[in-house]
Amino acid sequence: MIVIENDWLQVGIERFGAELRKVTHKKNALDYMWTGDEAYWGRVSPVLFPIVGRLKEDQYQLNGQTYKMSQHGFLRDVEFDVAKQTSTTVSFVFESLGSFAHVYPYEFKAMIQYSLMEDSLIVQWQLLNVNKEEMYFSIGAHPAFKVPLVEKETIEDFHLNFSPAANKKVMEYELKNSLIHEKGTANDLSTIQLTNSLFAHDALIYSNIDKVTLVSNQSNHGVEVICQGFPFVGIWSKYMETDGTIAPFVCIEPWYGIADTYAITGNLKEKFGVNKLDAGETFQAEYTLKFK
Repeated sequence: MIVIENDWLQVGIERFGAELRKVTHKKNALDYMWTGDEAYWGRVSPVLFPIVGRLKEDQYQLNGQTYKMSQHGFLRDVEFDVAKQTSTTVSFVFESLGSFAHVYPYEFKAMIQYSLMEDSLIVQWQLLNVNKEEMYFSIGAHPAFKVPLVEKETIEDFHLNFSPAANKKVMEYELKNSLIHEKGTANDLSTIQLTNSLFAHDALIYSNIDKVTLVSNQSNHGVEVICQGFPFVGIWSKYMETDGTIAPFVCIEPWYGIADTYAITGNLKEKFGVNKLDAGETFQAEYTLKFK
């Protein structure tokens, strides 16, 4: 595990998937990230690329060919190289070099950087299109935060606060059989209390959200996910049907992309929420995790 730290935080990231695995706050001695217990969900903070969510029938069409791809794509399952490291910053890089041409016919270079600034972790993405044609893709974050954080707290002690983007309409979506349905405009989105039934029907999904805060009513400890400019954000925890509870974590997921809708052509170029990057160009995005 690669470790970076400052006076506030110590952060651990694995080269496999360039995945954030651990955040310890030095001033309150709390560990904020989910542990990756496979009894619930074995990942902690995977990077989703070149799709976010699930494709209808797990396939898409591009330039007359059909390609199969499983949920969230493949970047979370590759070994990255460390391109640069200091005490407070680490950059990872992966070049496709034909290794995924059977499922994704574009070549790319992905760079993921983690940087500390006081009690915040800044995550930056860069995607270089090395093809001689435009490239279509989605990319998303999937960090899972431990809930509860403090002994004797419960799931019900936590709530979510939302800060919508200025002058933009917030749309709400739902998942049915892992595919997207539009529910309509979210006119009164502000605070949602966590309950064991909140994710009984899968994730909560919204467009045009600048910040999501997950915080305890009791201790005031929690995390802010600042994601200005991201088209979508998903909120999820695994619902345990056996006893009607949710897993001891909540994911707050900024996305440039979204799962397939039911009414699709299957053509990747026409996919709802897909991004287009011209030949030789670089896509850049960043989000910030603030721990308190």
